[in-house]
Amino acid sequence: MDTNRRKRLQHIIEIVTNDSISNQNQLAERLAKRGINVTQATLSRDIKTLRITKIPISQGEYMYIIPDNNHLHDTLLKKGRATGNSQQNMVLSIDFSGNIMVLKTRNGYAPGLAYDIDVSDRDVFMGSIAGANTVFVVLREGVTHEQAAREVEHFINPPTNLPLY
Repeated sequence: MDTNRRKRLQHIIEIVTNDSISNQNQLAERLAKRGINVTQATLSRDIKTLRITKIPISQGEYMYIIPDNNHLHDTLLKKGRATGNSQQNMVLSIDFSGNIMVLKTRNGYAPGLAYDIDVSDRDVFMGSIAGANTVFVVLREGVTHEQAAREVEHFINPPTNLPLY
């Protein structure tokens, strides 16, 4: 990775972590104020690289977050808008309904997890759909819940008390 890109990504991380950014135009404007001019295509690639996702924060309002960053949770705690759960693991629960595995995650983690599952090309998974904190994974015919739970362990670090099936 070249030095300019590395610096640009660091600026994006700082902006998303410290400001309430709801779209790429706002992010591009903040970067421009720092002397970094970027095209929409480059910004889209950077957002994908950093696994930045958009989550709802109130009725009709959204903001970008970096899923591996606890800053949003800490900010919401200070404002009294989040629970005091300091759970560090990204997956909170795993459940099954027929050939569908339902993974509940910390807010913002689901899109990255679904992406990892989809690109893994593991034989047990057909595909996934993610929201901000839930991933639905369709299992191939004949795959047991135990097999699926073992395979998904490649992507998560579940807490010791989490039932895997």
